[in-house]
Amino acid sequence: MSTVRATTHGDVGLITSLGRVIRIAAIDLPAVPLLAAAPNLQGGSPVAELVALETGERVLALTQLDAGTGIWALGTERGVVKRTNPEIIGKDSWDLIRLDDGDIVVGAVELDSESAELVFVSSDASLLHFPASVVRPQGRSGGGMAGINLAKGAKVVFFGAVVPDDSEVVTVAGTSSALPGTDAGTVKVTAMTEYPAKGRATGGVRCHRFLKGEDILQRAWVGPAPAVAAAASGSPITLPTPDSRRDGSGTPAAQPIDGLGSRTIG
Repeated sequence: MSTVRATTHGDVGLITSLGRVIRIAAIDLPAVPLLAAAPNLQGGSPVAELVALETGERVLALTQLDAGTGIWALGTERGVVKRTNPEIIGKDSWDLIRLDDGDIVVGAVELDSESAELVFVSSDASLLHFPASVVRPQGRSGGGMAGINLAKGAKVVFFGAVVPDDSEVVTVAGTSSALPGTDAGTVKVTAMTEYPAKGRATGGVRCHRFLKGEDILQRAWVGPAPAVAAAASGSPITLPTPDSRRDGSGTPAAQPIDGLGSRTIG
């Protein structure tokens, strides 16, 4: 879930897994009527119907495209982190990072301030966070720098930026041999304050203890409390009460979790 302020006749940007920004006019987006109750989001449209995406490319986040745009931070599947000053050019799309072959961006954020903490969570249940200020901004052609030191075979499943004092960590563990969407796995919620900060390019700390048969984090999310979860159908899934053990095991999920986010909208 990503939100951004925009004007009717202004543009917004879509940051994608290929590390590029795609410009889109706000007036071209479908509008959801304002109601006294919660809006019905079925009034939206699939993003692939609004912009041209490459095969396998996914939209990760929204960003402003004006004088107030903040610094962009990106994290890749292979553990690379990059901050880049917002260079807004007169094209429909442009690159933000030079990716190595086979690497993709898994998370992107527009930073509000230098005080934010950048967070990586890996598939082998390691969590690393460090101040955004320790990552030197690079130009658009830069390839970033080491963000998290990954174990052999591991990959990044989440990257984002948070304020630790009011954030939660949600992890969903399962088995790598299961077909996607068939393994409910076990889920755990823990306050972000339970995880000590480590230096950039280190391995972080364990954030979930695997039970017998589990060998991978299927999903992870870090953001403002309270966290919420949904199935692929959009139906809400109740999360367990927060666990104070930063490396504890999870509790069985009622059904496979497809989406994680926050009830707090920035």
